[in-house]
Amino acid sequence: MFGSELKTLKAHPAFVPDINRSALLSFLRYRYVPAPISIYAHACKLLPGHILTITDSRAPLPVSQPYWSAADVARVGIDNPLNLTDAELIDQATVLLKDAVKIHMVSDVPLGVFLSGGVDSSTIAALMQEQSSRPVKSFSIGFDASEYDEAANAAAVAKHLETDHTELYVTSEDVLATIPLLGDMFDEPFADPSQIPTYLVSRLARQQVTVTLSGDGGDEVFGGYNRYLWVPRIWRQARRMPSLSLKLLKAGVQTVSPQTIDNIYGKLSAHLPQPLRVRLLGDKLQKLALAAGSVSSDLLYRSVASAYNTPEELVQDAHNGSDHLLGVLSHNMPTDSVDRMMLGDLVSYLPDDILTKVDRSSMRVSLESRVPLLDHRVVEFAWRLPRSAKIRDGQGKWLLRQVLYQRVPRDLIDRPKTGFDLPIDAWLRGPLRDWARDLLDETRLRREGLLNASAVQRLFREHLSGKRNWRDILWAVLMFEVWRDRWIG
Repeated sequence: MFGSELKTLKAHPAFVPDINRSALLSFLRYRYVPAPISIYAHACKLLPGHILTITDSRAPLPVSQPYWSAADVARVGIDNPLNLTDAELIDQATVLLKDAVKIHMVSDVPLGVFLSGGVDSSTIAALMQEQSSRPVKSFSIGFDASEYDEAANAAAVAKHLETDHTELYVTSEDVLATIPLLGDMFDEPFADPSQIPTYLVSRLARQQVTVTLSGDGGDEVFGGYNRYLWVPRIWRQARRMPSLSLKLLKAGVQTVSPQTIDNIYGKLSAHLPQPLRVRLLGDKLQKLALAAGSVSSDLLYRSVASAYNTPEELVQDAHNGSDHLLGVLSHNMPTDSVDRMMLGDLVSYLPDDILTKVDRSSMRVSLESRVPLLDHRVVEFAWRLPRSAKIRDGQGKWLLRQVLYQRVPRDLIDRPKTGFDLPIDAWLRGPLRDWARDLLDETRLRREGLLNASAVQRLFREHLSGKRNWRDILWAVLMFEVWRDRWIG
């Protein structure tokens, strides 16, 4: 059997919905089930860019073959770097990006753009408006929590570009109303909290358009994630530190609650320039302190990319098979640590999390979402860029920014990276607390026999008390329970 969604297979009377515990471990680590495995023991996913040819239906599934390989593109690009001036790189990027956007704008139905006000979406919106004879319809989501709210930034960019802008503010009540849909929407456990605003902005856009463009892929292709800056620095410093010093560092950071760190930092950050301000610093410091003890840069990257570093503590009778991300990194990857992270994100986090989230959320409301920054020509061009065209002066996406700066003032763009996120940590201590308590009930978890009830309860208690911010792993457990209620019962 095959289908574009797992629910297609689940509907067949011969399908056996046994849980793949290795997949559950990966899900609790990364918040998504990485391809080619699925949450079911008897189903697998066809990898992106692959084709599977079956000639004998009675034989085991053959190995799929790639028709386009990001790893091959990366190797070829690194071996054949562009030798151009900054001005020439900006000109080439502008021509290529304009054409990619133009092609993705071809449509015989109403068209719009998701606009967060960040570099990626603003670039797409600017290039769309530049090639449109009427104001482009743009859409954004806002939140009551100011540290997560990008609606004002999006509105400022929309005003400058003169788009036809629509925004929607999301409340915890909107989240609660959306949660029952998530298990059905994603088919298997999925716990990127931005799944909710992505669905809500898709629903908002669908009221006016049938196709939207987004800026997804910009971070992976042009070097935008903060980890590309911090992981190499942490790794260099960690290798120089004696093991005892590392242990003391971890112990010191963990004795102070994230809330305390954030309160102190909040008083100091007002005196810092915008690019140096960091959201949720306490939580990130604790995560980095734990990661600093990694024995390789790959393990450090995996630790930073993980929602929870010891998922085997949470799964009963866990069979800890090969780790997905380390497996990806072991296959003929580039030798440079930043290139390895960028390619790891491109072939794993991007398709399994970001694109899955956008695809499922938009198709739920019959909205088609397109991603011009993932035009194969853009990806191939980006892998030929020198590192300085991606990361320069402590900031990512240098080249993409230069294209955007020609169209939008810097002061509307240069600010700390927020991401399309929700204040889940605060909501779990507030309006979502009772809902979470019911799903994490110890008796319920013991009856199901999959998760370690006492370990989950410990995380929940520590989160409620403010001792630790366990929002990522708690949201993963909650989304597993929501999924399980829908598909296993």
